[in-house]
Amino acid sequence: MTDTDRRAGAPAATGTDRIRITPLAERPALLPRLYEFADTWPAFVPHDPVADALLGRVAADFPAYCVVATDGDRVVARGLSVPFDAGRDGREETPDRGWDRVLGWSFHDRRDGRPPTTASALEITVDTEYLGRGLSYRMLEALRNAVGRQGHDALLAPVRPTAKHLVPHVPMADYIRRRRADGLPADPWLRVHVKAGGTIEKIAPASMTVSGSLDQWRSWTGLPFDHDGAVEVPGALVPVHCDTAHDHAVYVEPNVWVRHRVHPRP
Repeated sequence: MTDTDRRAGAPAATGTDRIRITPLAERPALLPRLYEFADTWPAFVPHDPVADALLGRVAADFPAYCVVATDGDRVVARGLSVPFDAGRDGREETPDRGWDRVLGWSFHDRRDGRPPTTASALEITVDTEYLGRGLSYRMLEALRNAVGRQGHDALLAPVRPTAKHLVPHVPMADYIRRRRADGLPADPWLRVHVKAGGTIEKIAPASMTVSGSLDQWRSWTGLPFDHDGAVEVPGALVPVHCDTAHDHAVYVEPNVWVRHRVHPRP
């Protein structure tokens, strides 16, 4: 799960009081407009094959688990989550394959008609013109409320720390131990989650995977990809592994599992 409000550090109402946030199920006419605003996702991320196959279907298939924010007639943020059955054999609530795994499970369970036992956030994305206004806090709270209305007592989140890309060679386990003087996480997006009551549980070491030919990586990043080994890519949380002999590069992204307790509501 990521938040593209990279400057979020503390709640702020300034400039957001007029913004309306509701479950997408209550405003289905906004479904075609969820992706009409500019964001800061790295260009290579949508090429994760699980995201490419399934993410575009989440809002339509699970509208009660998604939220949308508008400023007048303008869509300014979206929040996506999915339900899944963590009790099936071979499953757990916080799998090592994180984001990819829970997204796939949710659609398998929907196809099989299996009732969910929990829910996982996938993303909160804020219009670039609305960054730094504390909107991410409100969107996170709206997602928590949405899953609570579906009867869940927790919202899980495979969090994509927004400042980790600045130190791609630092292991995630070391990164999440970094704290400010007040004891809160140094990372802005992890800090938002903790201040909202979330608990950091574990690392998802292979939460998202993007692979492609070297030409594909060149087109996504503008980098030469002309030597073997680790390649630092803007926006990547860890280096991308390049193999020139076999003409491919692979990015395996770690995320951080955070658990939010919520109150089930009828």
